Amino acid sequence: MAALLLPAMLMAQAKRPTLMVIPADSWCSANGYMTTEDGKQVPDYEKAWQENQDLFSVVAKIGELMTDRGFPLKDMSQSLKNIGMVRTDILMEVGWKVNKTGPKQSVTYTLRGVDAYTLKQIAAGSGTGKPSFSAELPVLIEEAVLERMDNFADQLQAHFDDLLENGREVSVSVRAENGIEFGNEYDGEELTDIIDEWMALNTVGHRYNLSNATETMLDFEQVRIALYADNGMALDTRRFVNDLRKKLSAAPYNIPSKIETNGLGKATLILGTK
Repeated sequence: MAALLLPAMLMAQAKRPTLMVIPADSWCSANGYMTTEDGKQVPDYEKAWQENQDLFSVVAKIGELMTDRGFPLKDMSQSLKNIGMVRTDILMEVGWKVNKTGPKQSVTYTLRGVDAYTLKQIAAGSGTGKPSFSAELPVLIEEAVLERMDNFADQLQAHFDDLLENGREVSVSVRAENGIEFGNEYDGEELTDIIDEWMALNTVGHRYNLSNATETMLDFEQVRIALYADNGMALDTRRFVNDLRKKLSAAPYNIPSKIETNGLGKATLILGTK
């Protein structure tokens, strides 16, 4: 009996990435759910959720299939109301088209897993289901994707396992204003070197790249941060940079600063201002 229970216990202990299922950009464009922001065409998710009942049905079905495989989900339709509170590991984009052949219908679909922090694709799947007399879209979707869903889930888990081992990739910038310069010395050490040493000590495997350095600007790329803080809470880019802010606000530096974020995967620490 113990031998039979062991695999289930190990699965329960394994950490799973949180997912949010969203409509693909191509689906939003094909169905007229786009808007203009800063001169660019971007998906109008709120309008899509308000007007398209099929979206609810498809996202619910995909969510159900992922839940069956042990992946915790976040509800995008609810998250739109509290967008500042949304944190997820992976965005799962779904797009589909219904094909009709006489009385039969089939679905052509695409699935794409995207790291929510880097926006890099980390899993993909597509295909067309067998023609069916079923008129219910969720059933057609399930019939179409079921064969490839396990492989897709394995791709997502492999990416998350890599994040657990090697850290999440983010970008961090530090800007200096109001007389603060990175060449300034504190106890005989330049501010650039103080920040660089902090990055080395607080990244996973000391992995990061200082790609740009001037008297008033430092840009760190490919910064690998732990997924979880020492207290077990999820660690995002802002919380990571906030620890650096706390260090530089204390003696002997006493530098006032504030943090600005750009999405989940990039944060800027601005020194010399509040």
